[in-house]
Amino acid sequence: MISNKQQLIKDVNKLLIKKFGIPKRNEKLPDPVDLLIATILSQNTNDKNSYQAYTKLKKKFPDWEMAARAKRETIEKEIKIAGLGFQKSTAIHSFLNQLKKSKSKISLDYLINSEDQKILNELTSFKGIGVKTASCVLLFALDRNVCPVDTHVHRTVNRIGIVDQKTPDKTFIELNDKFPPKIAHSFHTNLIRLGREICKPKRPNCPACPLLKICEFPEKTTETLDEAKPNNFMLLDNVS
Repeated sequence: MISNKQQLIKDVNKLLIKKFGIPKRNEKLPDPVDLLIATILSQNTNDKNSYQAYTKLKKKFPDWEMAARAKRETIEKEIKIAGLGFQKSTAIHSFLNQLKKSKSKISLDYLINSEDQKILNELTSFKGIGVKTASCVLLFALDRNVCPVDTHVHRTVNRIGIVDQKTPDKTFIELNDKFPPKIAHSFHTNLIRLGREICKPKRPNCPACPLLKICEFPEKTTETLDEAKPNNFMLLDNVS
């Protein structure tokens, strides 16, 4: 039996695809460690800046073992463009060294055949790795049907009425309970576009929204704004 929430998610997904199309994915899944580090870099900045930081870091350290041995300050210098250099370099350096210490090598391949919840539990056990980063590894590197929740997804699914939660982590739990199969990537990616271009935190362009008729947001606007330029570059679908 399909729940109301499941059906609403499916309906939203169809409308978003009609508006934005089916998002492109990497033909080859990225390495989970690469993806995790790229996700850390993506926090509180735009995808283009975080992609530049990621490519600079990979050029400086072709092998993550080298980054683990380097000083944290060296990592911070390479990722400066992504902002929050101290916090992000600390998280990356700490993760690499924790993983090396616990598994004797810097690889997450030991998780590939594990269940989703076990992977989430394992990744969030590393200092500085939260649910959003761990769930991005599940979706983008391991091709699991899990929908990560960033600020855009948290805002939009609560406005639409799919969930009713105050924090992204609580939204993640409720949203992913019996999530409809095979649509997590398109749903997640297109919701980010919706949040970037239309359903903004302030002055959302409700008249331009493909979800206007089914959205339960009580503060819908009637003012038609100029549509934002398409913003379809997604860092985590460009990690290699």
